[in-house]
Amino acid sequence: MSDENKGILAAVIQRGEVLSKECPSREILKHITSQWGVLVLIVLLNGTHRFSQLRRKIGGVSEKMLTQTLQQLEMDGFVLRVSYPVVPPHTEYSLTPLGEGIGRQVESLTDWIEENIGQILQGQKHSTK
Repeated sequence: MSDENKGILAAVIQRGEVLSKECPSREILKHITSQWGVLVLIVLLNGTHRFSQLRRKIGGVSEKMLTQTLQQLEMDGFVLRVSYPVVPPHTEYSLTPLGEGIGRQVESLTDWIEENIGQILQGQKHSTK
C-alpha cells in the first residue's frame, strides 16, 4: 500500500464512513439516536443526576433500558459514572466534554422537532388518509 493510500485510509478511519456497513460510527450513532439515548443526553445536559433522578425525569423508561443506555453511552465516552463507597451505594452520572458536545447536537435536533411538531402532525394526518 502506498503512503498516499495509507493517508487516505487513515483519514477515512479518523473521520468515519457512516454509510459503510462496516463503519463503527454506525453503532455509536445508534446509541446516540436511540429514544433513550437522546433523552438521557438531554437530561444530563442540565447537570449530574443519580439513576433514580434520571428514571423519574425520563417518563416510560424501564430500569433495564436506562441501565443499558447509560452503559452504552459510558462505553462510548459520553457519560461519566462515579460510584461513591457509601451505604447505600451512591452513583452519579454526568456528561463528559465529548458527551456535552453530542448532547448539544441532539438538543438542537429535538428543539427542531418540538418547534415543528404541528406541521409534522399535520403531515402524518395527510399521509394516513
